[in-house]
Amino acid sequence: MAKFKIKKGDLVQVITGAKQDRGGDRGKQGKVLRVFPETNRVLVEGINRVTKHTKVGQSQRGTKTGGIETVEAPIHISNVAVVDPSTKKPTRVGFRTETVERDGRQRTVRVRVAKSSGKDI
Repeated sequence: MAKFKIKKGDLVQVITGAKQDRGGDRGKQGKVLRVFPETNRVLVEGINRVTKHTKVGQSQRGTKTGGIETVEAPIHISNVAVVDPSTKKPTRVGFRTETVERDGRQRTVRVRVAKSSGKDI
């Protein structure tokens, strides 16, 4: 399985698509709620909201369910970029292997790959 640069809980920004003044999501930021590795998509909070029509039914108590809801739809992983926590701007992410001092084990760390690179995310 591929090593994804975007994980659940990351703050990301939409970098492609229609501008906000034309009703799109480009430039909006949100937190990743879920990653779908098999389809290379991510579910981002407040991004790519779609209208979903649900069939009217009844619950156990007799209340009516259904109607029109707006929910977030997944967006392709190539259309979002991780936001740098210090500058609040989108940045590219790479990986670096470092050795832990205590037990000598190797671990992989995500790192910014930008002009002010070298810091962990």
